[in-house]
This record gives sequence, C-alpha cells and structure tokens, in this order.
Amino acid sequence: MIESLLVANRGEIACRVFRTCRARGIATVAVHSDADAGALHVREADAAVRLPGAAPADTYLRGDLIVKAALAAGADAVHPGYGFLSENAEFARAVLDAGLVWVGPPPGAIEAMASKTRAKELMAAAGVPLLAPADPATATGADLPLLLKAAAGGGGRGMRIVRELSDVEEELRAASAEAASAFGDGEVFAEPYVERGRHVEVQILADAHGTVWALGTRDCSLQRRHQKVIEESPAPGLPDGLRAVLREAAVAAARAVGYRGAGTVEFLISPQGRPYFLEMNTRLQVEHPVTEEVFGLDLVALQLAVAEGAALPAEPPAARGHAVEARLYAEDPAGGWAPQTGRLHALEVPGPELFPVAAAAPRLRVDTGYSDGDTIGVHYDALLAKVIVWAPTRAEALRALRHALRRARVHGPGTNRELLVRSLGHPDVTEGRFDTGFYERHLDALTTPVPGERYAAVAAALADAAARTTGDTLPARLGGWRNVGAPAQRKTYGEHEVRYRATRGGFVVEADEGDDGDEVQVIAAGPHRVSLEIGGVVRHFEVRAYGDEVHVDSATGAYRLIARPRFSETSHRAPPGSLLAPMPGTVVRLAPGLAEGARVTAGQPLIWLEAMKMEHRVTAPASGTLTALHAVPGRQVEVGALLAVVTDADAQDVQEESSP
Repeated sequence: MIESLLVANRGEIACRVFRTCRARGIATVAVHSDADAGALHVREADAAVRLPGAAPADTYLRGDLIVKAALAAGADAVHPGYGFLSENAEFARAVLDAGLVWVGPPPGAIEAMASKTRAKELMAAAGVPLLAPADPATATGADLPLLLKAAAGGGGRGMRIVRELSDVEEELRAASAEAASAFGDGEVFAEPYVERGRHVEVQILADAHGTVWALGTRDCSLQRRHQKVIEESPAPGLPDGLRAVLREAAVAAARAVGYRGAGTVEFLISPQGRPYFLEMNTRLQVEHPVTEEVFGLDLVALQLAVAEGAALPAEPPAARGHAVEARLYAEDPAGGWAPQTGRLHALEVPGPELFPVAAAAPRLRVDTGYSDGDTIGVHYDALLAKVIVWAPTRAEALRALRHALRRARVHGPGTNRELLVRSLGHPDVTEGRFDTGFYERHLDALTTPVPGERYAAVAAALADAAARTTGDTLPARLGGWRNVGAPAQRKTYGEHEVRYRATRGGFVVEADEGDDGDEVQVIAAGPHRVSLEIGGVVRHFEVRAYGDEVHVDSATGAYRLIARPRFSETSHRAPPGSLLAPMPGTVVRLAPGLAEGARVTAGQPLIWLEAMKMEHRVTAPASGTLTALHAVPGRQVEVGALLAVVTDADAQDVQEESSP
C-alpha cells in the first residue's frame, strides 16, 4: 500500500493528484523550482523539496534530483503527472530501481510509444488504422498539405503545417529545432495533413491482470497551435459503428504494448468518417476530468489502485450525461496567442450556488494550480485553470459552462476567457460542426473587442470617485453637461476619457462629444459596484482596482482597463523599425545567417522566443536592412525589450539620396 506519494510535477496536476491522496489518506510530497517556491502545489503538500534553478531543464526535467527528493522525503511512490518526465522510460526505470512504486505504465510500454514513428509500426502490426507516411524530401505538389511532427513529446510542439513546397526545408528545420529544445530529440516525420479532420481520443485504463477498459470518447478538436482549448465527452455526432471501431482499436493498442495504468489513444477522424491512429499518450491527459465526470470515476484513485496491484472490475461503469472542459489560459488570442504574465489578483468561478445540488442539475468543477495573489511567470505553461461542467445533455453542459465563465472573476493578466465564452456559443460548436481548423477560420470574429468598454470606463471612473469621496454608494445621472460651478474631473482608461462632477446629490457625468450610442443614466455608484441604465436596461458593473489596473465585470462582458495618468510623462521611443519582445521569454534561436547588415524582407521570421513552453516568431516589420541586433540565443528578455532594428528600404533610399 502506498503511504507517501511524491508528484514529479507542478501546478494544476500536482494539486489534482494531492486532492485524491488526501481523500485516500496518503501523505504528499511536492518538488519545486525556485520560481515555484511559493506556488499552490507547494503550499498544499505535506512536504516539499527544492529543485535549484528555474528552467525546466534544471528542475522538473532532472529525474535524478526528483528520485533523490522522493527518498529524502520518505516517499514510497512517484506520480509523474503530465508533461515533463511523464512519458520518459528512463525516469520510470530510475524510480523503480530506487525501490519506489511507479504510478504509471511499465517502462517498456512508455518506450514503445515514446517515438511516434516506432509507435505507428507497432500499431500497424496490431491492425490499428493508420495514415500512410510521407517523405518530405521527395514530396510533390500532389502531396500537400503536409503535417510535420516531432517524433517525441506532445503538446503541439515541433508541429508544422506545410502548404508550399518552397517552405518544406525551412519548416523542417524549425520543427526539428523546436522538438530538440522541448524534448531533447530533434527527430521529425511527415504525414498527409487531413483538412477539416476531428481529433477524437479514447481513455483507456488497464490493470496487471489482463483487464483493459475503454472509457468512451473525447473530442479535442478545438485547438490552437495544435494545443487543446475545449474538450468534451462523449465526442458528439459519431455513429455507433465508428465508436465501436475506436474502442476496439484503443484496446488493441494497449494490449500490443502490455499496457498498465491510465493512458489515451488519439485518432484523427477524416470528414468522410475514416479513423487514423495519431499517437498513444502513456500518461494521464489534461482533459481527463470530462471522462471522470461522465463515468463517475476518479482516474487518479484508479491509477494508485492499479499501481498497488488491484484488479479492475471486468466492465467499467456506464456513461451518463455529457461533460465539457474549457482551458483558461493567460494569453492573448488576438495577439498570436502570446502568453501573459504578472500577478493574479483574483480567480473565482461561480460554484455550487450557481447550480443547485440535484440529480439532474449541472455541476461545476474547477481544477487549478493558482490562487489569489499568485504570480504567473514565464517559465511554464500558461494554463490558469480548467473549468469543467457536467450536465444531462450536451446543450445544457455548453450553456452552463458558458454562463459560469461569463460570471467568473479573473483579475490579473489578460486571458482567453472571452474567446472561450464566444466559442461555446458559436453555431458550429453548439451544432457539432467543428474540426481542428475551427480557430483558423473563426479567430478574427471570436476576438473582436468586447462591446461596451466605454460603459465599463464610466463605471470605473465613478467607482474611483466614490471611493475617494465618501466611500458610500451615491445616486447620480449621466446626461448632458450641467453648469454646477465646479470644474469637471477627468479619468482616462485606454482611449476612453470620462468627465464627471461631484454634487450634493451624487455625480454628474458629461456625455462623450458626438456620442450617438444608447441613452445612459447612472442609477447608483459605489466603490465596487456601479449601476447604469443603458438604452432603458439597467446593467450592473462590479469594479475592482489594483493600482492603475482596473477590472470591471458585468453580465455582458469583462474588461481589463489601465488608468492613464492625467499628465503623461515623456517616454523613450524605440527607433522606427524596432523589433520589440512581445512577451518576457528566452531567445532560443535566430534566422540562419542573421547579422547586422543583412537584408531582410517584410514578414520574414528573424528571432524565436520561447515563453511558457511555446515558441513565438518575431518577424521583420518591413523589407530593408538589419541595422542593429541585440538578441542573443539563450538570453532572457523582458516584454518590450529591443531585439533588433530593421531600417525600411524606402527610408534607407531617402537617407542615401539626402546624404552629401
């Protein structure tokens, strides 16, 4: 029996495993980098061991240090979580060699599936349907588009879609470099890219006594940069015959490698309904909660039981209802999915009071590795929380999850919350017509600015005024200008300037000049709550200020505003053509041959930054000459750091013509 468990991971998954351990009476041990010294998973564990450093390569990817930590803390078992070393056969063997229980599949099974190229060979022998491989060196136009994939790892890193033959060589080089950086293995292979395919997977669970469960299906087609955003179970709209084929193929895959524990077999479903094996993840998946909710299981508890030698019942419980999970990321979807960093002031999703306890009522679950006041850094994944809803039907689950996200208080760096809300209500999603290209087609429409920001700015200004005057809620009116003697106060948030006056009866706010929007009146204004009547409808705004950062939440949208100083200071301006770091991160590589004096073309990728386990390309803003280069591979940079300067070709011609 396991008495004390170390989780060789961090954040949300470590907290998730600890939750089950507490329920089963198992002591818990955390490991942490210096950057995670105060993290939630460290605070929740019974004991914690420091891994010196901050970079994953120095900490969470150091299997030798983690085994030493387990022995030093008196743990008798290790759970790998997901990511990092969770699919590393050498680490699994090191854990077993140290006399510890490994809560995962046998090292041989991990090894068999570690390389996607070798895994496909095994699956072909087991009769699992596959896509034919492609050779990028001999590819012709008829073979396009191609999908380049890293042979190791997952999470979308080392993947590229190639639609032009002229791009094959560069994309191969980029995919290989990214794979080597993320997984220590630069092997890349190619296969046909299936347009408008769906990503459907089967959760499996196997014991050491010959029983293999196939726990329904999950649809994970809603992805950005080949990383999942919204998942659900069961996968909607699949014929019963296809579901049976997927279950049988998943069980065959597990038996082919002598699998034990929890794992996932992933498939691509073509528009014609043909399934193709993608890969097998020899670990627990991020999206496992939707399967747990539908089957009424605790997969972590079952992992622990299997690791202790328990036998599974011959058949799993019956599935019931529908579950949907949304991944709340600290990122900017409209800005190339750039990760966002900073202090998380508040993270609160409406709980049981939103969904009353009843047999057929929707229920809400939030899995997170953060709490109020934590800092979101640059070293790890941008996932803030997973918000999961179960309901009797898919339509109810989508609606309830959308409502919960709309009602959530997420104060701090920018997030993808609004994208999630809009995605869950999009007709293609509600009617089950989506595929892996959903965001490529709809991202612009889904990331248009939230309407009503002007009203949020009014609410923020009035809340600030109420807090600085009496601190009480004051009645007020918003209308035309009134001559009450006192000069108007001004407060600016982004592009919105709000002008108001305080009177004995409350506040008077001047309407924007030339404003032809809805007629607005202020019903009440307090330090944290403002009520506005907009177009005859009263709307309530909850306001919280954290210095110059103000968050305004309402039923129609959430707004993150930055208060501008009344008198702006003269600031340093970067020279024209500057390439600035869009986020804090590490420079991982430069374009081949990039040096001062090089000629570049508009849109050409010049510098690659890595932040939160994702790579981001910084491109040339115009065609011209690279006149300055400050980026150095391996160097960490802050947001806004000057990386390089490109002098526009036209501007350079003008300078040369005007020179004596």
